[in-house]
Amino acid sequence: MSGHSKWASIKHKKGAADAKRGQKFTKLIKEISVAAKMGGGDPDSNARLRTAILKARTDNMPKDNIERAIKKGTGEMEGSAFYELTYEGYAPGGVAIIIDTLTDNKNRTAADVRSTLTKLGGSLGTTNSVAYMFQTKGMILYDAEQYTEDDILEAALELGAEDISSTDEMVEVITEPSDFNAVLEGLQDAGFKEVSAEITKIADQTVALEADKARKVLRIIERLEDLEDVQQVSSNLELPDDYEDEEE
Repeated sequence: MSGHSKWASIKHKKGAADAKRGQKFTKLIKEISVAAKMGGGDPDSNARLRTAILKARTDNMPKDNIERAIKKGTGEMEGSAFYELTYEGYAPGGVAIIIDTLTDNKNRTAADVRSTLTKLGGSLGTTNSVAYMFQTKGMILYDAEQYTEDDILEAALELGAEDISSTDEMVEVITEPSDFNAVLEGLQDAGFKEVSAEITKIADQTVALEADKARKVLRIIERLEDLEDVQQVSSNLELPDDYEDEEE
């Protein structure tokens, strides 16, 4: 997973910016509603809903918002019907991208994703053109200024974590999707406060690019994440060790 932690750190910073723009709650509400519709409104018997609620709580979503989203999903309150669509494509430098969406308008989403990719030098791929390069995993991030890898290592492994690694900024815990909730809640009970936690797609191998080209890829990813219907963007980009964000 070389390079993934560096990308995860930048991804988190971008996620914080999304929250300030009021987008993150909207996307979380969609996920909770879809999870409740597919598996029922009881998180104890619906793993996907339980994961969505944990993520919403991590991002400080009010309890009332969570409850309304569940009721919309179960039909107790009126709400839109959402469809899950996944797009695959390429960014400059041969970087593979997977875009997971939840939408009530398939045509709008397809047009927005295609337009964003092509305008910035990327291209839309066919089904399974890049999906085979990724595995679905649970990823929990901790602030490296608050905890060291050694602080978390023993507890995480005992709870069933698959891998723990760290950079100067983040300590990253990787789990199987089925173990994600148990590991996250166990570490919370042990007193560790995560920066972010999600089930995501992690590349088996990464593509290393020099800084200028990497910035072009990150720009595509950020623009895709800004789209209303996009829930998550995964890539196999590896940033150079000396990478620094450009000032806006």
